[in-house]
Amino acid sequence: METSYTNLESVSFNSELKNLIIVEELINVMCQDAEVDQDHYGNYLIAVTEAVNNAIIHGNLEDKEKQVKIDIQKGSDEIRFIVCDQGVGFSFDNLPDPTAPENIEKESGRGIFLMKSLSDNVEFEEKGSKVIISFNTAK
Repeated sequence: METSYTNLESVSFNSELKNLIIVEELINVMCQDAEVDQDHYGNYLIAVTEAVNNAIIHGNLEDKEKQVKIDIQKGSDEIRFIVCDQGVGFSFDNLPDPTAPENIEKESGRGIFLMKSLSDNVEFEEKGSKVIISFNTAK
C-alpha cells in the first residue's frame, strides 16, 4: 500500500550558496511545527543542507539563473524532503567510498554519505537531479 503525503511547504530559490540560510530557516520552522526532538534536529539540518549544497554546486554548477526547489511532505509516519535541481544528474550508483583510505583526506565526496547516514532513507530520481530524503517520525 502506497503512503499518501501532505505537502507542508514548497520553496524555490536561485543556485547561490548564500541561499542555504533559506533552507536552515525552513528546517527550523518545520522541526518546531512537527515537534522534532533536539536529538534529531541536527540530522535533518545536515542531511538536507548537504542535498541542497550538492544541488547548487554539482547539479546547477552554481548557475544563479538555475533554481533549486525543496518540497517538504508529511506521511503517516515520515517526513520527507524532496530537493530538485536543474542539472543533468549524476551517476549515483557508482560513488567512491569516502571512508576508503585513498579518499579519507579529500575535501569533498562526503555529502551523500552523510545524507544516508543521518536520514532513514535516500532515493535518487530523474538521473540524480531529484533527491528524496526521508525521516521516520513514528514514535
